[in-house]
Amino acid sequence: MQTALAAAGELSDWPVFVASWNDLAVDTYMADGGRYRRRRHAVYTVDASGEISLQAHQPHYQSLHYNPLNGGIERWFEPIIPEIANGASLRTVLAFCRHLFGSLSPDVRHWHVEVHQFRIEARVGEQGLPTPEGQHRDGVDHVCVLLVQRVNIAQGTTTVHALNGETLGSFTLTQPLDSALVDDTRVLHGVTPVEPLDPSQLAYRDVLVVTFRRRDSAATNDS
Repeated sequence: MQTALAAAGELSDWPVFVASWNDLAVDTYMADGGRYRRRRHAVYTVDASGEISLQAHQPHYQSLHYNPLNGGIERWFEPIIPEIANGASLRTVLAFCRHLFGSLSPDVRHWHVEVHQFRIEARVGEQGLPTPEGQHRDGVDHVCVLLVQRVNIAQGTTTVHALNGETLGSFTLTQPLDSALVDDTRVLHGVTPVEPLDPSQLAYRDVLVVTFRRRDSAATNDS
């Protein structure tokens, strides 16, 4: 994955990019009452020509069809800070996704792109749930889930399923830059709960989630 990203740009600010996960706000919209998820959010437009434009801060919305747990309302998350939103690492990930997803959907000229920084924390007596809604589709065209770091956690296995729920495969993102690339129109995906290896220490899983949805699509987006 590092080789693939190098073809799209630089990761020159990677240490600052990783450190920015230490400044995420608690997700207060969790309908299960959990406080194990932290996040920031940004929206871009990406054109087939290569232009990547950060948009004004806006809410994240999903229908209940795609997210029966937390959907049906506008959720206003703290924005990704400008230094990160305009930084080399994030721009490189977006350029990689534009090239890959554009090659899979060559008819699309303009993409609506949402970017989420997620930290899932695991504590004694409270598992961290990367996908609290369970097996799901995000209601977009393509998804990239890129691991930033895992600290003192077990599990967190990604599972991929046919639309009828049949399990197609599973794998665990373990090293920084390990990624899951998902055709959201064809499969469901989920991630198993994370647990602390050493209960006396902080435990968390940091990922970047990027969703690409064709701008003329009526589908709602992300997780």
